[in-house]
Amino acid sequence: MESTGLGATLRVWRDRLPPSAAGLPARRGRRTTGLRREELAELAGLSVDYVVRLEQGRATTPSPQVVTALARALQLDDDERDHLFRLAQLAPPGRAAVPRHITPGVQRALARLDGTAAVAVFAADWQLLWWNRTWAGLLGDPSGLPERWRNFALTGFLAEGGGRLAGWPVQSVEEASVRAAVVADLRRATGRYPRDRQLAAVVRQLCEGSEEFTALWATGAVGAHRADHKVVHHPVVGATTVDCDVLTDGEADLKIVIMTAAPGSEDESRLQLAALAGSLEGRAGGRVEAAGPA
Repeated sequence: MESTGLGATLRVWRDRLPPSAAGLPARRGRRTTGLRREELAELAGLSVDYVVRLEQGRATTPSPQVVTALARALQLDDDERDHLFRLAQLAPPGRAAVPRHITPGVQRALARLDGTAAVAVFAADWQLLWWNRTWAGLLGDPSGLPERWRNFALTGFLAEGGGRLAGWPVQSVEEASVRAAVVADLRRATGRYPRDRQLAAVVRQLCEGSEEFTALWATGAVGAHRADHKVVHHPVVGATTVDCDVLTDGEADLKIVIMTAAPGSEDESRLQLAALAGSLEGRAGGRVEAAGPA
């Protein structure tokens, strides 16, 4: 692991950055194409001795200010900067905004599940971004909802928006645990995106409008919502029990919610009938795939 530690990583990143990219004049007789330790120290505003000790592993706990200066001097991108913070045993700084971009590859992969699973993608603040036709068939098409009520947390806790994200009643088998997990997940998001105004607005609305949310928020719990079992009271196919799993898309913090039924069960047949209804509605209205920004 020494080759992937703080000191070794700093050396690799120093060696890859040519002086010209850092605005330093080219000098004859250089033995390296990257920055010298003296140059990195100058760019970061540190002593050469301290840079040497960091690279040799004799200094292992730099301050956040030092790590920030090194990341800036080495011209690291956000992922590299966060990695450097973690190597220094520090929490990465919060990013400015909640990511809301779904890559075309992810969309194509999720679209292949249509007909067998109800799939939707939510941002870190639980704002609905995308869904497939099976989701619309099983839960109702959300495309006619105002943007505000396409948020799972808001519709779950505020009485005026209760149930609006689904067109008909949906019950969680572990309702109390799910609601607590959503609150803990929102608190986790505020730590990662402390400057995101839309996320802050969601939390503020929930604190002002829901005593239950306020009580759960006061516990200070931090976590993530991972799994659930739900009963969807579909108006045509009847009560359908599904497994609900929440996957995350890496650093983007996108929540991929997938609802499936046990293979060979009556619930699977009902899910397939609901998917067919969603497909017919999608072809007629042309709305299902236009759920939000991708």
